[in-house]
Amino acid sequence: MRERINPSFSEFLLRIGNGEEPIIKDDLVLLSKRSVIENKSNSTSEDALLDQIFPSLDKNATCVKYMTERAILASRNEYFDQLNEMLIFKFPDESRMFLSFDSAEDDTNNYYQEYYLNTLTPNGVPPHRYDFDYLVI
Repeated sequence: MRERINPSFSEFLLRIGNGEEPIIKDDLVLLSKRSVIENKSNSTSEDALLDQIFPSLDKNATCVKYMTERAILASRNEYFDQLNEMLIFKFPDESRMFLSFDSAEDDTNNYYQEYYLNTLTPNGVPPHRYDFDYLVI
């Protein structure tokens, strides 16, 4: 969120999108040190990211201001779902798991198996397995 008032970061993203930012190898872009979170512990990089963006989550989980001032963007829904699941399990209260019931209308030949439908994650639709914490709004 701090980057939205930083015009140089916005210009950097535009240069990447336009293919104008120099690449180092294999279409990778070198990020500034300010944009990189260094993992100084034995935890996974995802845990380090969550700890950096949501420090002291156990103390601030019920604070609306704390939660609305933070966001993690991901390039793919599957990455977001993984981070979201990890974050929900960090909340102090117990979570509950909900499963969807998916079916395809007018599928008389049973082409779309329920297992396949459960793997789809279209935008705006929660995943088949959704872990929900009472504190999450």
